[in-house]
Amino acid sequence: MISRVADHCFWFGRYVERAEATARMLTASHSLALDAELEPHQCWRPVLVVSGEEKQFRAAHAPEDDHPAWGDGELVERFMTWDEDNEVSLKRSIVGARWNARQIREVLSLEAWETVNELHLWAAGEASATEWRDHRYGFYRHVRQMTQLCLGLLRSTMLHDAPLDFIWLGVLLERISQTARILDVHHHAFTRLPRRHEVVETALWLSLLRALGGYEPFMKRHQGRVSADTVARFLVGEARFPRSIAYCVHSAHDRLCAIRPAAERELPGGRTLERLRILDGWIVARRSDALTGDTVHDLLTHIVDEAHAICDGLGRELFGYGG
Repeated sequence: MISRVADHCFWFGRYVERAEATARMLTASHSLALDAELEPHQCWRPVLVVSGEEKQFRAAHAPEDDHPAWGDGELVERFMTWDEDNEVSLKRSIVGARWNARQIREVLSLEAWETVNELHLWAAGEASATEWRDHRYGFYRHVRQMTQLCLGLLRSTMLHDAPLDFIWLGVLLERISQTARILDVHHHAFTRLPRRHEVVETALWLSLLRALGGYEPFMKRHQGRVSADTVARFLVGEARFPRSIAYCVHSAHDRLCAIRPAAERELPGGRTLERLRILDGWIVARRSDALTGDTVHDLLTHIVDEAHAICDGLGRELFGYGG
């Protein structure tokens, strides 16, 4: 498999997962702003921090204001949904997924291609703008459903060989970064809020679980006992939940092993594979650690840094980025 095709497969997976994760986060934040009795900036600033676009948003919307516009939920949602200068906006992610899909039409299944192309055409048309204006939840739900359909079709309509391995490696590494960032920012914000009623605090943690698709699995696993520690442990270390960091890191290691077997030391990608193996073991070794306060932040910062380093390593060793 040539490196150009592998690169497009990898980024196709990342963009599809990024679009789905952004839609989830905006859905949860929108609901939180309506129901949780929080100040607007407490709901919407984390969205910008998680996406890494706080500085750009402030430069665009409040360059000389000591009180930036991140308390304006409508403005933040528009920025994270439609802004073409925002590299992680929903629109840019959908365009990126479709563009990479076009480059690999020879390896992508017809049904997966039709799904991502349909999502792209819908997002570029008037129907999506009307849906976003009149039925915000329905807009985000449509994006989630189409991206989830695409991910399901990839698994069920493609050969399980190298192209799918690279696509799913992109999905998993993007998911690791998204889960770690969202958990880090929200855990930091929620644990430092003034003491609130237990019902409100529970609602905050459940909103975080919903943003990461973990509400129902968590409730089955913990029988409704919601706290900062149980939520953090679940999202970091629950090996049976497909969006947890532990599950995604282990699965990413397995995917890279399928692409580049560990026993074949002469093949490119050995350093990145070893880095993934070490990260996998490191996370497993910390399942029993206390996950509170700065401990959570330090752990998640390390995971995000390692995920970025692994993506960079793949670029150098397998995709021919140079450097």
